[in-house]
Amino acid sequence: MGKTLFDKVWDAHVVSEIEGGPSVLYIDRHLIHEVTSPQAFAGLSERGISVSRPERTIATPDHNVPTINQHLPIKDVLSATQVETLKMNTEKYGIRHFGLNHPYQGVVHVVGPELGLTLPGMTIVCGDSHTATHGAFGSVAFGIGTSEVEMVLASQCILQPKPKRMRINIDGELGKGVTAKDIILYIIAQISASGGTGYFIEYTGSAIRNLSMEGRMTVCNMSIEMGARGGLIAPDEVTLNYIQGREFAPKGEDWDKLVEYWKTLKSDDDARFDWELNYKAEDIEPMITYGTNPGMGLGITQSIPTLDSIEPATKTSFAKSLKYMNFEEGSAMIGKRVDYVFVGSCTNGRIEDLRAFANFVKGHKKAENVVAWIVPGSKQVEKQAIEEGIDKILEESGFELRQPGCSACLAMNDDKVPEGLYAVATTNRNFEGRQGPGSRTMLASPLTAAASAINGVVTDPRKYL
Repeated sequence: MGKTLFDKVWDAHVVSEIEGGPSVLYIDRHLIHEVTSPQAFAGLSERGISVSRPERTIATPDHNVPTINQHLPIKDVLSATQVETLKMNTEKYGIRHFGLNHPYQGVVHVVGPELGLTLPGMTIVCGDSHTATHGAFGSVAFGIGTSEVEMVLASQCILQPKPKRMRINIDGELGKGVTAKDIILYIIAQISASGGTGYFIEYTGSAIRNLSMEGRMTVCNMSIEMGARGGLIAPDEVTLNYIQGREFAPKGEDWDKLVEYWKTLKSDDDARFDWELNYKAEDIEPMITYGTNPGMGLGITQSIPTLDSIEPATKTSFAKSLKYMNFEEGSAMIGKRVDYVFVGSCTNGRIEDLRAFANFVKGHKKAENVVAWIVPGSKQVEKQAIEEGIDKILEESGFELRQPGCSACLAMNDDKVPEGLYAVATTNRNFEGRQGPGSRTMLASPLTAAASAINGVVTDPRKYL
């Protein structure tokens, strides 16, 4: 019987297996940031041991950094301490560090791919749940806890049970105004925020193959939002064209040899999955969430479900969610109030996302009632946006290009949505208080965010296309 793509990468990295237990898995690339690494480094120090293979670890601050005036000292004491601690720890252990104001600094899951540090066939971990992003390159990438960060620093290996395999196939052509973000929000709405629990998902089909690498990263990024351990997509010419020539990508003969190997990284025709799902791209419209988990989403022209249409086991949580959002069952999403718009994060903070937003708002003006944060995912994205004149387009339409960081994805920095206010956000989570205590988040694509920012209420982007 043939192997799945996931099996091929996983099995190639198994150092040893514990009968009836987890595998000892070798890790090719370890990404760290300022939030989940301090305790891990403290553990190493207490045990008197060093980092096993520091050249395989890359560090950058992202969660706590401000997105304006980054040349000034960080005002928040905790944030400043965490960023400085990362700097000290990387210096102590000889780890490459892209610190604040470094030309390669940015959101860790944007930095890895754009610098050629993320490659097909790798195992990649980070103390961050959205490490699944890197699976877009045909790697096995997943988030780990702080104790596991210490384990990888100390041994370059991790104890990990092998997940089950799922394949999600999306065939057909996407309609006007429908993006990669809409694909993944649609899938999560279909199987729920826990439907992928215990699985590693391979995304296939013509709609996936036709996505750019940025789009593929968006899809894999949110695999975790359906409970999956991670997601991945087989590498192809799109993948190779994206990687080739990047700063830390292989060169010359090394490149040629790796390309031959990468071309073998696909599921065999007779490979068997534990679960397979099929969807039609034509059934997907621009998506938006109405509740407090990413599975509570629907097509933007649809109305919020009524209580009597909800499964009995989830009625209580559904009612609680609507109460928090102050939404009425059966009401339409189009026209709902919008106070903030956030474009950015490891989900939609890449140059393609900023281009899409800027092209959409060009010639229009931001609604006066909307506060908008347009945040590049890295210094490289920021630089490219300025070189392409995206910052000028945004300014002419009433927007401002900020500086890189996780920003309003989560309430760990200055970019917080105030209590009771509504945000249309291109990030990955809409949990209660995720973007600030009492904030109310609606997840959507950059196009839907742009249309809503212009109109001042939730708006179908196809109206402007």
